[in-house]
Amino acid sequence: MAEANIEIIPLDSATQLGESAADKVFVIGSQATAGPALWAAKAGVRAVIFHDTGVGKDEAGLSALPYLQKLGMAAACINSQTARISDGKDMLTRGVISHCNVLAEELGVKAGQPCRDAAELLRAASQFSGEPDESDEPLRHNLGEINDISIIGLDTMPLITAEDSGQIVITGSHGGLVGGGDPANATRGIAVKAAIFHDAGMCPDNSSTSRLPALDQLAIPAATVGAMSARISDAISMFDTGELSMVNKTAQELGANIGMSAKKFCELIAYS
Repeated sequence: MAEANIEIIPLDSATQLGESAADKVFVIGSQATAGPALWAAKAGVRAVIFHDTGVGKDEAGLSALPYLQKLGMAAACINSQTARISDGKDMLTRGVISHCNVLAEELGVKAGQPCRDAAELLRAASQFSGEPDESDEPLRHNLGEINDISIIGLDTMPLITAEDSGQIVITGSHGGLVGGGDPANATRGIAVKAAIFHDAGMCPDNSSTSRLPALDQLAIPAATVGAMSARISDAISMFDTGELSMVNKTAQELGANIGMSAKKFCELIAYS
């Protein structure tokens, strides 16, 4: 039976989890990968629902589920085509469950269920007792240099620093604008030379690609790679095997096009 006093809280990003998150059920607009799962565990949440980001290559968009199962936390994902990414309220309102771990399944959560119904069931989850592994934190990667321009890999966008200004950034984060409509938020105020994001399965209302037109306003070329071509939250995978699924007008004017490899895009930008 669900605990009547357990809150269900929608959040747009796992980075917003704070000290008051413990023992609550969260519906979070982040991808269901190890980073957001780790942050949820460190915050001590009771149970969580993430976004499946199109599932994608190697089922990377579901990797939080077995990760949290090992820690003892019930978890589920919504289908990427049913609600906007980075919008916890939209997920709670119209999201539909696509996958869950065994702990969530034992509470009655199942594919095809409305997100709100699943969240209500997760209020009955036991508080997990596992110990999250700090080594699972997302990483920065030096992916090489082309024409004196560094290729910086970020498994998640919050790892960007002022030193990345003028460089090409490939981030395992989705391409949705987070933190309001200011175009500068697309790269956290850092004037990069170009940026590549993950398309997260092309979520409703352009919510996983809205950074691209935002960066057009700053004349910064930008693109997304397709969910089936590279693992989300994995900048190395995106650089090695990523294929562009969308480019903004600024990138298109430089010769970028859909289907181009991420590596070729980096070469094009570095010599432009």
